[in-house]
Amino acid sequence: MRILITGSSGQIGTNLALLLEKQGHYVFGVDKRPNTWTNEIETLLQDLSTPYRNFKGGIGHVEYPKNLDIVVHLAAHAKVHELVEQPDRALENITMTYNVLEFCRQNNLPIIFSSSREVYGDIHRYITEESHADFAFTESPYSASKISGEALIYSYAQCYNMKYLVFRFSNVYGRYDNDIERMERVIPLFIRKIKNHEPITVYGESKVLDFTYVDDCVDGIAKGVELLVSGRDANHTINLAFGQGNSLVTMAEFIGEALGIKPNMTVEPARVGEVTHYVANIGKARALLNYDPKTPLKEGIEKSVEWSREWEKSKGK
Repeated sequence: MRILITGSSGQIGTNLALLLEKQGHYVFGVDKRPNTWTNEIETLLQDLSTPYRNFKGGIGHVEYPKNLDIVVHLAAHAKVHELVEQPDRALENITMTYNVLEFCRQNNLPIIFSSSREVYGDIHRYITEESHADFAFTESPYSASKISGEALIYSYAQCYNMKYLVFRFSNVYGRYDNDIERMERVIPLFIRKIKNHEPITVYGESKVLDFTYVDDCVDGIAKGVELLVSGRDANHTINLAFGQGNSLVTMAEFIGEALGIKPNMTVEPARVGEVTHYVANIGKARALLNYDPKTPLKEGIEKSVEWSREWEKSKGK
């Protein structure tokens, strides 16, 4: 298959591209920044949040590869609290999705869209079956941008017969996620701080989230790519997570155990816009994709800490 991935220099994009290439597929990446972890992904540097009007052979006046089979749209500003402070970046998420959809429409390509558990909000905190998202209780500009992206996907399917899969991700972590100077993620941030004996702050003592190890996430996406390109099925919205909840306090304690260091932890209230309870119903992913996540949080944290150590060692840190 010939697959275009937007956001190919991010954590999920990097892991997915390398997996697909290992499986023998051609991957072409589009991102506004170079990949800091690998040079094995052919990448076009382009800011997809710019308003464009030409989409026939690419986006804007940039030519994309011919004879593509599918687009996986991962590119987005993804930090909930940062988008509360900078809501213009949520609007850029919507613009990116429009641009990619127009490219897919004018080139007759199916699309996989990366949505988020944030679309459920807190109002249905114990009901996470895919049809139960209640958009009247949107928690943040970030979740609004993902809801808007989903709505655009569904409208393009209705009006233009575009084939799609929407994946709602949940707290993906693991390999290729330590660029926290660019985007601060809680697990690599805590790994770094605890390793350096620095204090950490947990926002939300009772917050319970469904942490997904990146290998499980990209395995699910790759199965979705194969399903959509094969033509066997299409047009589904699917939770892609581990299916088990853990508190942020437990997550921090697992990091401390993996490092052999007791965390110096302060607990503060959850921040504005953040979902405080989410455990995914992954029955649909199991049924449609034979999705079978393998990595519980404790094991995933151990793998993440080991990867972080090996990465720093390779860089002489």
